[in-house]
Formats: sequence, structure tokens, C-alpha cells
Amino acid sequence: MSSPAIPGLSVRPAAASDLAALVRLRDDAARWMPARGVTGQWRPGELDEDHFRRVMAHGEVWLAEADGRIAGAWELWWEEEDAWGPQPPVAGYVHRLMVDRTATAPGTGRLLLDAAERRVAEAGRTRVRLDCLAGNAQLNAYYVGAGYRVVGRKEGKPQPGGAPKSFTLLEKRLG
Repeated sequence: MSSPAIPGLSVRPAAASDLAALVRLRDDAARWMPARGVTGQWRPGELDEDHFRRVMAHGEVWLAEADGRIAGAWELWWEEEDAWGPQPPVAGYVHRLMVDRTATAPGTGRLLLDAAERRVAEAGRTRVRLDCLAGNAQLNAYYVGAGYRVVGRKEGKPQPGGAPKSFTLLEKRLG
């Protein structure tokens, strides 16, 4: 897949050779958040290569590249019972949308979200769902601005390597 909005931006499924880069990207995003006043969400070192390897085995991990550099990534799951409970197979679930802020132009995150939505539609699903830390007002507003609507809240969702947290549940119907 390519994006016409940013020349040279393309997305592809992540491979085992990308695991270290995914960990770096995630850790860099975790360090960026507190500098922007976002606390309590991600911590550097919280996820390792095994995390992304497990996701690749049961879902999908996508990478965006621009001019030969990794620009961002996201996880796409086909079920998400921890947040959403048992559901019919109508949605794809976006997790860990990450952008390398040193290598990308403003708006890249939105382009990655658009690419994730296209992938969900290609799989024949009609909705994209995600969860966002309930206390992160800025990120919740970002997703609402991208066309998602708040459909609920999940208290005490288990977290990899940390205490359970509360999340806003958001959904977008695909046209």
C-alpha cells in the first residue's frame, strides 16, 4: 500500500527482521508522551520483541516507511475480548499506533490510521475499533476528530507488564 498524501510513504506487513525497530519505535513513543504531558500510558522497556512476535503470530503488525526509514507502525487484531468482550467478526482492532516523530511530517499518524482502516475493509470487516487510555484527553480527541465515536468504557483492562487501566472504547463504521 502507498499513500499519495506523503510521497514515498508506503506500508507493509512487519517481518521478524523488524522486531528490534518496532521495540525502538514503541520505546521512543513512550519517551515522547511525558514530554507532551501524557502520563500513565506507555513506559520504555514495557514491550519487547516477544510481544511483537506474538502479535504477528495471531494478528498483524504493519510498518510505514518513508525514504527508506521506518516512519511508524501499528498492530491490527481480529478480536479483542479483554476490552470488547466476545464480538461477532465485524471489526478490526487497532493497537499501538506509533509514529517516529523525528522522521515524519505532521499528519502521518492519520495516514497510518487510514491505512489500517483500508486493511480492515479489505478483510471484509465493516468497523474499526480501538481503545484509548481514558485519562488521555488529547488522544481521545484525536480519534474523535478522525471520525471515531465513543461507544463505551472498559475499566481495569489488563496491561502487558503493568497494572490494569481504564480505557475509552471508540469505533468507526467503514463506508
